[in-house]
Amino acid sequence: MSFWDVLWLLIWSFFFISYLMVLFNIIGDLLRDPETSGGKKALWVVLLLVVPAITALVYLVVRGKGMAERGRAQAEQVEQATRAYIRDAAGASSPAADIEAAKRLLDQGAITSDEFAVLKARALA
Repeated sequence: MSFWDVLWLLIWSFFFISYLMVLFNIIGDLLRDPETSGGKKALWVVLLLVVPAITALVYLVVRGKGMAERGRAQAEQVEQATRAYIRDAAGASSPAADIEAAKRLLDQGAITSDEFAVLKARALA
């Protein structure tokens, strides 16, 4: 195999992998879009299978802006879910809950009034 054969193989491999990435993004966007009916989704998929390159270009031109908006919305949703999970896992509590827990300890006699005042001040800070 000559140098030029290897070079052409690399170039065609790059374009093929790039096309597959675009194709998977388009199919993912189609499945993620709640506004598009099932018939339209099926038509896009059939066209992607029959005339792949032209259909992919047309899809990107016609629906590219909405594709970006749906991707951004999904990223925001994932970020909010991640933040909520981290908050729950960390056990972050409100100042009122901290004061209530300190008051229970005071009532049980586990801490003194001075320690309760310190915990209360820390919770309100």
